[in-house]
Amino acid sequence: MAAQGNEQKILILATETCAYPGANAVGQAHMSYPTNTYILRVRAPVLFPEKFYLDCFAKGIGGIIIMSCGEECPYEGAYHDLAARIDRVYQMMKERELDIRRLRLTAICTVCTRAFVKEVNNMNEVLAELGPPGSEKAA
Repeated sequence: MAAQGNEQKILILATETCAYPGANAVGQAHMSYPTNTYILRVRAPVLFPEKFYLDCFAKGIGGIIIMSCGEECPYEGAYHDLAARIDRVYQMMKERELDIRRLRLTAICTVCTRAFVKEVNNMNEVLAELGPPGSEKAA
């Protein structure tokens, strides 16, 4: 699928042990997904503070998908800490009148190609409905 000029940017934080290899498997399978995605390979998304997500939205990122290892995270307790952090980010988003559907935490494994593509497509659908960050206030 080709990116349209009006598509918002989607940032994907992909864990290097699970989701990033999954994204690579999507490419190796020659599966397509919208080109408005930017994949950032990260060791552990729990390292990103709450402010990071809010800054991304303020700078024009339409949606963020955190693709983690889930319960199978190699760092003990990291997934639970990440989930708690995202809950705090959701509260901060609500205070700023940002729709929380712009931020999604999901588990993607090394071979979850269909799930990867589905997450990207679902986020694009949400962003098409919502418009750019901050436009929710006008609704």
